[in-house]
Amino acid sequence: MTMAKIKEIRFSLQEFSYEKPFHITGSIASTCTNILVEMVLENGVVGLGEASPSFRVNGEKPLALVRLQKTVQEMLLNMDVGHYRRIFDQMDAFSRSAPSIKAAVQYAALDSFSQEIGVPVYQILGGAKSSVETDMTVGINTLEQSVADASSIFARGFRTIKIKVGEDLEQDIQRMLAIAESTQGARYVVDANMGYTPKDAVRFAQIMDHHRIAIDIFEQPVRAEDFDGLRFVRQHSVYPIGADESVKTKYDALRLIREGCVDFINIKLMKSGISDALAIVDMVKTAGIGLMIGCMSESPVGITQSVHFACGTGAFTHHDLDSFLLLKDPAQQGRFQHEKTNLFPI
Repeated sequence: MTMAKIKEIRFSLQEFSYEKPFHITGSIASTCTNILVEMVLENGVVGLGEASPSFRVNGEKPLALVRLQKTVQEMLLNMDVGHYRRIFDQMDAFSRSAPSIKAAVQYAALDSFSQEIGVPVYQILGGAKSSVETDMTVGINTLEQSVADASSIFARGFRTIKIKVGEDLEQDIQRMLAIAESTQGARYVVDANMGYTPKDAVRFAQIMDHHRIAIDIFEQPVRAEDFDGLRFVRQHSVYPIGADESVKTKYDALRLIREGCVDFINIKLMKSGISDALAIVDMVKTAGIGLMIGCMSESPVGITQSVHFACGTGAFTHHDLDSFLLLKDPAQQGRFQHEKTNLFPI
């Protein structure tokens, strides 16, 4: 069946402010600049996607990405959104150079197709779940402020809390122990954002284990390119080791799996796009590796993409989709509902 064809692709910069500065290893941000992608069909339907660029992870700059609008439009002009996998294939050309744009355009194609046939995107992707439960993140801060932030998150009903570490091992240990004491009953994802040496990561894990801290995933403890270091930490840690910055494309995931480096892979659509994310989902089923889905600095429009992907595939045991909760009242709403810790695609 023939669907409407692509008439125009529009990119526009969108700036958002955080409720308070967001501090992770090597980075403190008060604002973020995203790119809204509008895919306009010949019948007037407009599909939406959002790119949340990251120079730290992907080497992307928003102003450079906006200049790709003409190129992307020329590539996709007059393509039928019903053939969205062909659109995916075209956008795979940007897998290394502009992955967040790849993700946004691929999702905009799905969103356009969804409107054409009257079926939500998560059902197009399989409809495995009708909702997911997200964690919420505590950034790097003083011990006192970290405890206050974690306690507030726990009081709001979040039972999985993500803790950022990686800049100071001894302070991280004290912060983590204090947080655990103040949020008894919670579980944790600990994310070092590449901040530790392999030996420091092992020491952190050993001390946490000694205190019986309930860590579900120890995420990206070492540098992205240090696959040997990841494997070393995995071999010497009781906690499951997750890769984030180390895995962008399906080829990265394949190498991590083949070399026995990880127990979990954190898929972020901004790193992989829809096409590679689907490939990674299929890959880990065979390998017995766990999956979490994360986010960069997406607004509700961008988080929509991950909510629909997660619910559609049903592939994830951990969902870190809280970036929209950290922003000051973004004007545009996403195609999901938020009820306490749960996210429902619509």
